[in-house]
Amino acid sequence: MITKRRLLSLLASGPAALALPAAWSQTAPAPHAWPTQPLKILVGFPPGSTPDLAARAIADALAKAIGQSVVIENRPGASGNIAADLLAKAQDQHTIGVLINGNLTVAKLLNPSLSFDPAKDFAPLSLIGTAPLLLTAAGSATGGTPAELLQWARGLGTQANYGTPGIGTVGHLGMELIKSKTGVAAVHVPFTGNPQVINAMLAGQIHLSLLPPGLALPHVKSGKLKAIGITSPARSALVPDQPTLREAGVTGADLEIWTAAAAPATMPKAIVDKLGAALMEAIRSAESQQRLLNAGWQAVGSTPEALAARMKTDAGQLGEIIAARGIKLDS
Repeated sequence: MITKRRLLSLLASGPAALALPAAWSQTAPAPHAWPTQPLKILVGFPPGSTPDLAARAIADALAKAIGQSVVIENRPGASGNIAADLLAKAQDQHTIGVLINGNLTVAKLLNPSLSFDPAKDFAPLSLIGTAPLLLTAAGSATGGTPAELLQWARGLGTQANYGTPGIGTVGHLGMELIKSKTGVAAVHVPFTGNPQVINAMLAGQIHLSLLPPGLALPHVKSGKLKAIGITSPARSALVPDQPTLREAGVTGADLEIWTAAAAPATMPKAIVDKLGAALMEAIRSAESQQRLLNAGWQAVGSTPEALAARMKTDAGQLGEIIAARGIKLDS
């Protein structure tokens, strides 16, 4: 209630003082009033993809945390960049995205013509989950230990090749990173997806590849392929029996695929902080952790600041590879 004395004080201060509260409420809504409608999550990949499964794994817990329903909207295409572009332009303060590391780190470095810039157009919210890739060798490879298999690959020189699901993918950039640290000189052969890479390896057309463990391990167990090591800095709960490349003596080649939640950069910081806290709570819930594990992700749940630091670190690491190898999506 405005008292008579308070009203006289405001009148004495002039019209601007009376107008201030209304103007502030239009430009920076109080965080306690948010959300006022369902939260939409844009996913840049089709239903059933690993980023989609990550979004759905946390949706129920997130809805409970914010007190509003959560709606998943799949906008696949361009390796997730279509959804990322829509997210960068969203203005409703009730739209976020679940994106992969490529969208949030090196998208602009790989394709300078993109209309969005990960470093400028997104507000990091929370790292959802991580997963390693498995460096895999053909079943005909000589040797059994990781060190022996790497020596075999080095010995082939440029006669060796490696397959990936496409130029600029994590599998491509990761293999170039591994090559720079091991002396392997394998030549890149891009395919349209990991299933095609697997088929080529089983047919003896490809010597090496970086693959999701879930795709490669059944063939490793059958003896048709050989595992060298996973790319994460430590052993993963997803594949606890698989050694890391670090254990094989490869340093400086740590790499994970990850998925994270981000908002448009225009979202007010008070809402970003509130949403980031809700996401961290949702991701770290026992229910979400199990769902993420079932979907192939090791749950994290981070602060916005921790995600921002991860984005910067990964962009720097992979950016060096992109620059050194001259990698572009139109190459």
